[in-house]
Amino acid sequence: MDPKHARDADIEAGRARWQARYDAAYKRAGEFRTLSGLEVDPVYGPASSDPRFARIGWPGEFPFTRGLHPTGYRGRPWTIRQFAGFGNAQQTNERYKMILGAGGGGLSVAFDMPTLMGRDSDDAHSLGEVGHCGVAIDSALDMDQLFAGIPLGEVTTSMTISGPAVPIFCMYVVAAERQGVPTGKLNGTLQTDIFKEYIAQKEWLFAPEPHLRLIGDLMEFCAAEIPAYKPLSVSGYHIREAGSTAAQELAFTLADGFGYVELGLSRGLDVDAFAPGLSFFFDAHIDFFEEIAKFRAARRIWARWMRDVYGARTEKAQWLRFHTQTAGVSLTAQQPDNNIVRTAIEALAAVLGGTNSLHTNALDEVLALPSAKAAEIALRTQQVIMEETEVVNVVDPLGGSWYVEELTDRLEAEAEAVFAKIRDMGSDGTMTSGILRGIEDGWFMSEIAEAAFDYQRKLEKGDKRIVGVNCHTATVEEPLEILRISHEVEVEQRRVLAERRAARDQAAVDAALAGLVAAARTSENMIPPMLEAARAEATLGEICDALRDEWGTYSEPARF
Repeated sequence: MDPKHARDADIEAGRARWQARYDAAYKRAGEFRTLSGLEVDPVYGPASSDPRFARIGWPGEFPFTRGLHPTGYRGRPWTIRQFAGFGNAQQTNERYKMILGAGGGGLSVAFDMPTLMGRDSDDAHSLGEVGHCGVAIDSALDMDQLFAGIPLGEVTTSMTISGPAVPIFCMYVVAAERQGVPTGKLNGTLQTDIFKEYIAQKEWLFAPEPHLRLIGDLMEFCAAEIPAYKPLSVSGYHIREAGSTAAQELAFTLADGFGYVELGLSRGLDVDAFAPGLSFFFDAHIDFFEEIAKFRAARRIWARWMRDVYGARTEKAQWLRFHTQTAGVSLTAQQPDNNIVRTAIEALAAVLGGTNSLHTNALDEVLALPSAKAAEIALRTQQVIMEETEVVNVVDPLGGSWYVEELTDRLEAEAEAVFAKIRDMGSDGTMTSGILRGIEDGWFMSEIAEAAFDYQRKLEKGDKRIVGVNCHTATVEEPLEILRISHEVEVEQRRVLAERRAARDQAAVDAALAGLVAAARTSENMIPPMLEAARAEATLGEICDALRDEWGTYSEPARF
């Protein structure tokens, strides 16, 4: 058979495989038509031979360029997962109930800066920061209040925290226990991604090795005890927000993911068992087609590396599942109503790229935490895309576009070049060794800084135009009413924390913390003793300070 006829046969065989899987899969009820009434097919592919098609494929088939499922959003739409948290646990609980009542499909917790740094609200370092950029969580009782009236066995919850992620996870598990929810029923995602903290966000507690110890323990625990829970969400979002390019976000994020795969393998875990517990978190920026191509390339790269490098045999272990958040850095304080348009375009790019869940930023987030009105507009943005645009009718509708496929290939090639460089930096050819060396040498920070500087230079020269900032600056907009966090939140949180400390069994707290430190000095899994500390109402700061005393702290080397 000549090459052209062989390609035709492969395409038709793939179409038949896809059709069989599509027919067998669950589909949402209803007709799938355009607004004018034209019926549309669930997927489109080449009618004749196309030499590129082996790299593009069919939805639900390796290399998953076109999506993980044969039905796309006809099976189920993405999860609307709005990131929220401010003030104390009770205030945030009210916002969560508003989000769920308005149609949100899951929760995503934003923590305040003291919590992100493993500090209690009455710590001297916390002064003036309690409740300001997220919710304050000091102990498991705060977690009880955060999810009061929200059944944790039914609602999936994402928590965006890395340095103190493991003790926060333990408090979440304890809150579920107190609701009567069996631990094994929990489903959600914990960020936990410490590599990106050293690369971009700079919120760590210890040197990399102790953090990796905790992450490995969490991976083991979840694989054995909470199989549906995802203990790691590898975050490119913060890398992009720090100023990276799309290609850098793609490459650095997937490299970090490969490092965590190597961590799991080093623990003797079966890659087909633990890899489905890895998820990803990407930025949806304003360059519409580049972002779509980035998401498609990410799925393809991950599937190939998981199969060919790390030996994953099952489809689920090769899947790249990802959450997306629209780009915070694209929002402008000038003419903030324009941010609604930016967010809608970015959200549409995430959807056309096949995101599994999505957060849409509020128009006022560049100025403050979202007001209730702005949060509702952000939520409705997703619902308009989902319910009105009909983009959910066809899987990967831009697949086969010459431009999108070329961008997908180019981003993939750029990422592969970065992977090779990272591995070359290491001492043993692993991605982990190269990442640790890159962190130590400040290489990642330097690469991102150079990209950010280049963008800023283009902005100042006018080569990059932003409406309301350096062009079209005249406006009739009125100043926004923004959400302000009262100082009383901090005063009250500190008062409640003092009452809890006075009321708890201090001997039980001391014994639990001593057990935790003892476990840290062995190879014992540290999750069970940390759970005991959370049950005894040890505070986040007490748990983290006990480990700081044992492991020390970390300061980034000065680089010029």
